[in-house]
Parts: sequence; C-alpha cells; structure tokens
Amino acid sequence: AFSGGKDSQVILDLVRRSGVEHTTRMSVTGIDPPELTLFVKRQYPGVTRLPPKKTMFQLIPEKLMPPTRVVRYCCDHLKERNGNTNECIVTGIRWAESARRSKRQMSEACHKGKGKRFVHPIIDWSEDEVWEYISTNNMPYCKLYDEGYKRIGCIGCPMSTAAAAAADLERYPRTKAAYLKAFGKMLEERQRRGKNCNGWPDAQAVMDWWLGNATIKRSDDTQSEMFCDN
Repeated sequence: AFSGGKDSQVILDLVRRSGVEHTTRMSVTGIDPPELTLFVKRQYPGVTRLPPKKTMFQLIPEKLMPPTRVVRYCCDHLKERNGNTNECIVTGIRWAESARRSKRQMSEACHKGKGKRFVHPIIDWSEDEVWEYISTNNMPYCKLYDEGYKRIGCIGCPMSTAAAAAADLERYPRTKAAYLKAFGKMLEERQRRGKNCNGWPDAQAVMDWWLGNATIKRSDDTQSEMFCDN
C-alpha cells in the first residue's frame, strides 16, 4: 500500500529487496499535494495508481458534513477500500506517528473482514531511522519534506492541526475553492432534505468552523454531533 511518503518509500524498497512477489498500489485521493503526485509519477512509474470511486467533493454533500477527526469517512472511501480478499497488505505505518498507531500490532487482521491481513515491518522504527535508511540508500524523496513538512497527507486533512490545514488551503487555492463549492452543495443538500444547517449562512462559514476559526475547536467531538444529530 503505497502513498509516496517517506515511510512508504522505505517499506517498498525493503519489499523489493526481499524478493517476495508483490504488487504496489497507490490510492489516489484527488486531494493529494501536486508536488507528491508529480514525485510519484516521476520516481515510481511502476506503481498502480487507483482513483477513488467518489471524490472528496462528491462525498461532502452526500454525507451532509465535512470529514472530521471523529468521522473520517474520507479515509474509508478514498484510501482503505482497495485490496482484494485474502491479500496480505504491507504498509509503512509506525508506532511513533501517533497515539492511535502506537496501539497497532506488527501483524493484524483487517477489522473489516474479507480475509485480508496487514503487516507493518517498520512499525517500531523511529523517524530518524527512516531518514537514515533513505540517506544511506541515496533515495530521492518528495521536496515538501525539505520545506518543513513532517508528514505529507491530503490537503485539508482533518487529522492535521487547524493551522496546518489552513496553510495548505492557502497554498493550494484551487483545492480550497473546490472545498468551498462542496460545502455550498452540502448546505443545499441539507436544506433539500430538511436538515438543520446550524446557522451557517454560506460555505465560508462552514469552512471557518471546519478549520476551528469559530467557537468550536477542530478536534472537538461536537463537530460530528452538530451534523449527525440534525
């Protein structure tokens, strides 16, 4: 399972060196940073790039809410639906990345069934060890890391901080415009279904709330409650 990030690069290199038969797939989200997309196309042309069945901007009006830390439907639809029954999926996730990932096991069954299993061979590696491997093997990497990015994810990812998400949206104005358009359609769809719009007059108000610029923090569980309960 390839993403183009540093951890994913290391695990792909290890799998290739092992000689085990494998295929390499990347779930293209449609909201990946363009620098990452270009890097993967240039450096990893053999990776199979799988587009989503529905884009983020189609999902937002359909789900009647933006993705949040509590309800991350985006990962389910954009990243985690690829893979076939009874496959062993190798990833580059690491304990040091987050509190949630620190609870993962090196080998584990897919909780959604289908007979799939996950293996995370570098789960106990530190970030320094990842960079040491890349440096030792003279591996190219996405230039965003040299600009201060610690992790490279989707533009506007709800798991990032409000400040980081806002900075990304300013850096990529076309993606920001697409989010605003989707929020507008979301409000229209909520009205069409007779749902409460929580007092937001327009898409920009939703954007401000989503980024945590209003009275509600971006990581607050009430983000989901306000949408789902109305």
